[in-house]
Amino acid sequence: MNNYADVGKALTSPRVLEKLSELYGTRDGMTVYQSNRYNGLLKRHEELFNSPDRVQFISAPGRTEIGGNHTDHNRGRVLAASVNLDCLSAVTPRNDMLVNLVSEGYAPIQVDLSDLALVEEEKGTTRALIRGVAARMVELGYKIGGFDVAVTSSVASGSGLSSSAAFEVMVCAIFDQLYNGFVIDFKTRAKIGQYAENVYFGKPSGLLDQMASAAGGLVAVDFKEDDPEVFPLSFDFAAHGYSLVVVATGGSHADLTDDYAAIPNEMKAVAGKLGAPYLRKVRREEFIKAIPELRNSVSDRAIMRAMHFYDENQRVTRQVEALRDNELTKFFDNIIESGRSSYMYLQNVYAKPEDQSLSLALCMAESMLKDRGAWRIHGGGFAGTTLNFVPQDLLAEFIAWNEQVFGKHCCHVLDIRPQGAAVIEL
Repeated sequence: MNNYADVGKALTSPRVLEKLSELYGTRDGMTVYQSNRYNGLLKRHEELFNSPDRVQFISAPGRTEIGGNHTDHNRGRVLAASVNLDCLSAVTPRNDMLVNLVSEGYAPIQVDLSDLALVEEEKGTTRALIRGVAARMVELGYKIGGFDVAVTSSVASGSGLSSSAAFEVMVCAIFDQLYNGFVIDFKTRAKIGQYAENVYFGKPSGLLDQMASAAGGLVAVDFKEDDPEVFPLSFDFAAHGYSLVVVATGGSHADLTDDYAAIPNEMKAVAGKLGAPYLRKVRREEFIKAIPELRNSVSDRAIMRAMHFYDENQRVTRQVEALRDNELTKFFDNIIESGRSSYMYLQNVYAKPEDQSLSLALCMAESMLKDRGAWRIHGGGFAGTTLNFVPQDLLAEFIAWNEQVFGKHCCHVLDIRPQGAAVIEL
């Protein structure tokens, strides 16, 4: 039996099927679907590379931001969860420093890791993320090497579930598994991904996306210190009769980097006027007292965005307390309040008056879910997705209505995944 046939047989074992159920849940025949998905990726790897080495499967999840909209980059608090959509790789090691990657739906790429210097022309590309992850791992004293990898992802770009963070965490996990024995802790894995995105890819993201993907499960994270505090939570929304539904409105993220970057930049500009590098270093009372003087040096929008930061930080604390106390009404009230603050003060619901698809999705959600659930902007904003807590008896109607407006498959019904980066042991 050759390598690929042996791995294919292992994928049908009870132990692997149980692992797939753990990672992806059991909703609507999910385990059978994932088993077929893994087998399909295995066959793809054989067609592409036909390696003599045993194929390994490494997965990293997307994430949903539940609370803490645009707080992480100013050392705030967030509430987030990894979800059962992932970036999945079938990978074998190489004896050189070449990475050959073929991702479903994209042209093959090759990266030579013998040179880890930043390449300006690569910014904004997958190559930049691979090179950036490798470079940071070497700086931290970890080993790297080449590999052949086939990739498929259910974390669609633009889905608001952070496909880039899932990819970064997966690439770090590949290097870690193949060359270090899977020893890197989830915080370090997250920081490596953020470094690749900030420095090599050129996007000034905070650490929320990577931390949620790497940590796994439902977590509250406090970014006040360089070593963030991560608090695991246990709450089963489905058991309480609700589904988490992300609605992708189809808005384009193209040309929005400047809009995203303006949010942390404006918040930090306010902090700078008050003698601090970021807002978490400034007491809310000091900020409030300084507003009259701040208007002479920063925009009113920057002041409102700073106000959102302080209030959002407090909302995250209330959301966590509500979940711990099983007070869903209190939790939903804070979710809705968070969304309204993002809309009015953070101002990240739309960038152009002619494209207000997110505004429409929020309007529709409020119409259907008022007094029954909750809704808010999801993730970075400006284009993309909303997050909704939908009662089970309204789920089919909610999905059908949104599909009529935003197209088939615009709704992603999510389950919280209990594990971050994972090697599926065969």
